[in-house]
Amino acid sequence: MQFSRFTETIQLKSNKHVVGVTVILKISDCTGIIYFTDLQLQDGDQLTGYTVHTSKMLTKMQENGQPVPPRHYNGVVRTAETVILFNLCKTSAGLDCYIYPIQDMAAGSIELSQGVGAHKVKFLDPVNAGDELTLKASTRQCLKNGSQTPKDGFYQYSAAWDSKHMVKLEERKSARVLFEFQEMQEGGDRL
Repeated sequence: MQFSRFTETIQLKSNKHVVGVTVILKISDCTGIIYFTDLQLQDGDQLTGYTVHTSKMLTKMQENGQPVPPRHYNGVVRTAETVILFNLCKTSAGLDCYIYPIQDMAAGSIELSQGVGAHKVKFLDPVNAGDELTLKASTRQCLKNGSQTPKDGFYQYSAAWDSKHMVKLEERKSARVLFEFQEMQEGGDRL
């Protein structure tokens, strides 16, 4: 049995109020069993799951009283590499990942993961040289050339101090990679 978590943003007109919601699950042209287990509706621009979102408890890292700009790390990966990012704060931060294939690659041949393979994500569509794959933890988006694209797995994060990230590509193929994250520190609202 495999469960997938889906999130959607519903854009509301600012001068309107929601008084009711109707959810209809429509399935067609398939066989098997589907379990629809949970539905959560919440106000705001951040997905929280079952606990308060960290943006309510953390602030951007400060140096000399000023917020530190987001950190960027880039490089070129051929077949597979482990990339180490330095997050100088004492807490993890959402990681935005950009992948620019140098050659065409087959569907499912690009993967990212933490440490030694945990928290893995696989891009499900094939890509062409020059495409841009974007996996943004900051906005919970997976994009190919600016349009929504399917993935299997998790958004990434940068662990505190040093964070290991495995990048796996199709054998003997290369891609440019760019990782971006905002270092965070304690100091926001406490509940």
